[in-house]
Amino acid sequence: MASTNLDMVVTTGGASVGNHDHIVNDLADGALDFWKIAMRPGKPLIWGKIGKTPLLGLPGNPVSTAVCALVFLAPAISKLGGGTYQQQIFSATITSDLPENDQRQDYMRASLESGDDGLTMVRPAHRQDSSMMATLAHANAFIVRPPFDPSLTAGDTVTILPMPRLF
Repeated sequence: MASTNLDMVVTTGGASVGNHDHIVNDLADGALDFWKIAMRPGKPLIWGKIGKTPLLGLPGNPVSTAVCALVFLAPAISKLGGGTYQQQIFSATITSDLPENDQRQDYMRASLESGDDGLTMVRPAHRQDSSMMATLAHANAFIVRPPFDPSLTAGDTVTILPMPRLF
């Protein structure tokens, strides 16, 4: 693939370890900077170069693609265009308990609400499977949990990354 006139190559799918995932194997030696990151959803993320052109390989799972596009693609496009990108991260109070986190940074689909006292509350989606498109469709934010975050109790404060409205 000639990439001399491209600012960036973005792919979706083909980044994991299935029978139809070929991007990692198809990249030339030295073109892959990293593959797989410690986040959920979105582990099979690729970053590399084709010649001098940056390549971002997003996961094929739609929920993972959405999270990685917000966390990685939007800032990359802004920087390539000469701009800056500041993710709007803030705190909110969770409405339910959460178990301790493992070694990955989690982006949990959630809904922001205004509590009776005017405080911003966040309700995590009941199911967080990366195949659950409905939870993404109904969410308006992600709860961002760092690796090894201890269990949390309703009323605790968590970090929130709001989802931009697309339509």
